[in-house]
Amino acid sequence: MSANNAFHIAVLAGDGIGPEVMAPALEVLRKIETKSGLSFRFTEAPAGANNYLATGKSMPDTTIKLCEEADAILLGACGLPSVRYPDNTEIAPQIELRFIFDLYAGVRPARLIPGVPSPIVGADKRGIDLVVIRESTEGLFASMGKGVVTHDDARETMVITRRTSERLFEFSFRLAERRKARGKPGSLACVDKANVFKAFAFFRGIFDEIAKKHPDVTTDRLYVDACAAMLVKRPWDFNVMVMENMFGDIVSDITASLIGGLGMAPSADIGDKYAVFQPCHGTAPDIMGQGKANPTGMILSAAMMLDWLADKHGVESAVEAGERIERAVDQVYAGGLKPMEFGGSNGTADITKAVLGAL
Repeated sequence: MSANNAFHIAVLAGDGIGPEVMAPALEVLRKIETKSGLSFRFTEAPAGANNYLATGKSMPDTTIKLCEEADAILLGACGLPSVRYPDNTEIAPQIELRFIFDLYAGVRPARLIPGVPSPIVGADKRGIDLVVIRESTEGLFASMGKGVVTHDDARETMVITRRTSERLFEFSFRLAERRKARGKPGSLACVDKANVFKAFAFFRGIFDEIAKKHPDVTTDRLYVDACAAMLVKRPWDFNVMVMENMFGDIVSDITASLIGGLGMAPSADIGDKYAVFQPCHGTAPDIMGQGKANPTGMILSAAMMLDWLADKHGVESAVEAGERIERAVDQVYAGGLKPMEFGGSNGTADITKAVLGAL
């Protein structure tokens, strides 16, 4: 086996249902390992609210060092509503990792899987297959922990820089080009509020500059409020969208809701060198330990990881391995699998068993 096919994965299971959805994803990757010629070494490390309760830190330095040395990072879900920093904000290693490793591109795919219900009439026939790219280190989130609060007012500052915006747009155009090469639409929309804020006009101006370098990608520009209205009417009209951090936080939750909910939605935070892969959902402490958690978003995040590793290291077998996981998920849902969040009876164990069987 080539050393290029062997990958070291940092595993941060986190809090709540995080460990419960991480275990199935690792089982799926071990199954893939037996069929693909790929090799994985998993190293688990603490992060999250429970670690903060035990040590006073969201992550030990050893966890950050592990993430720095690993080929990729798998993250379950972190934070608990009842555990807070002194300023009353939640413990959020997932956000801290974005700043530590400069993970500026938050990739949030939303694909309606056959057999999964959507609240949008006609979606089962027209399909939904889009990607939200959320800038993940700047925007309004650049003010995290830095806001000023007085008795009379509170102020947070939004930051948009040329350097990060240029890299974000180059990433977005490359993703649109890769989707086009795979037979999907290759359009890209910039979503902003450029009609009101100078910062967003600056953002859109940089988008226009980068667009000139990618003439084969059809582009559009949308205001975020109009975009939200259109998404809940005709989501099949969308392909790839790129936007500021806070807008991306909100819009990606909307798009996840269109494809069955956060339990179905994978995601990645990607930089020039490092990447974190995690489901879009939170820690769901209300169902923790009950076997009800849907691991699909985590499993599909692992598939995204394989695609990224393939692109980064030139390992074509990893592309096929990621696609194999997606096909297995499609197969079991088309066959009638119904998680409890959809009113069905299939819990974590059932979903895991079904996907492993399809593989």
